[in-house]
Amino acid sequence: MASILSPFRRGYRHLQYLAHEQPVIFYSCAIGLAGPVLALTVPVVRRNWLGYTPAEPIPTTYPVPKRPRKPVQGYEDE
Repeated sequence: MASILSPFRRGYRHLQYLAHEQPVIFYSCAIGLAGPVLALTVPVVRRNWLGYTPAEPIPTTYPVPKRPRKPVQGYEDE
């Protein structure tokens, strides 16, 4: 059983070493690993527990009135 867990133990020891000796690399790895996890969990948390609803989409066309159009007169349109 110890041989199965030894790679993880070495990885943990290496992370401890990086945290003490090269904290920039350690925190870069920590932030890099946290990014995908947060990208998957934050939208779910916002939707389920915080009650976030997305805004209505912005209209892409001008609303045309539902009435007959008046013919244009003047300005050499005859």
